[in-house]
Amino acid sequence: MALGKTSDFSHFVAIEAELVPHKLSNSRASVLKMSALRCLSNAAVPVLIEFISPTFATLARTTLIAATLAAAGAAQAQSATYAIDPTHTFATFEISHFGTSTNRGRFDKKEGTVQFDRAGKSGKVELTIEMNSISTGTAAFDKHLKSADIFNTDAHPSAKFVGDKFSFNGDKVTEVAGHLTLLGKTHPVTLKATNFNCFQSPMLKREVCGGDFETTIDRSQWGVDYGLAWGFPKQVRLVIQVEAVKQ
Repeated sequence: MALGKTSDFSHFVAIEAELVPHKLSNSRASVLKMSALRCLSNAAVPVLIEFISPTFATLARTTLIAATLAAAGAAQAQSATYAIDPTHTFATFEISHFGTSTNRGRFDKKEGTVQFDRAGKSGKVELTIEMNSISTGTAAFDKHLKSADIFNTDAHPSAKFVGDKFSFNGDKVTEVAGHLTLLGKTHPVTLKATNFNCFQSPMLKREVCGGDFETTIDRSQWGVDYGLAWGFPKQVRLVIQVEAVKQ
């Protein structure tokens, strides 16, 4: 709508003529408020409104501000914080042992939070893993994994994954892309979901969301190169089981 057309000016005059002389019913006032909002889509129109009537200008501005605040409040309400449930969250690694069997280990201590907005199809997860909590079922293997040969847990006691790019299929998360920091080095990692769901926990009386995720990384990118000369592979499969409780 261009400023200065006769039809535009007549429209404003018509509204002002209705507004000023009479006491308006609630329904009629609502109609005029909607008209004001439509008019305000043009940045130049508020100047003309102010020129015609300060009373009408105040009504239009108040209505526009109220509508904007209501929309912002609704958007904020859709995003929620979820706390990682440590009893249902584990990170496991798998690596081939000379092409024969598979060595596995699980990290038992972890913490983190998730910001999740299903309607907006966005989110952010921060998961910190305590490297000394590695458990393979064999004490000697656990000790070696913690040593400077591999994870060097004395110098680097924790690893952290931060994912801020969520992909969806409908309302289901299909992958989370982010960065893994391990041994002081940070590289991109994308976790693909093999399962995802949200449910209302009958015990916690809160919504719980989570799933199973996995990826394969090149461990040498983080400086974990033990055994490469003997034929151990660079590729390590990571399997993440995670559930988080709405706060």
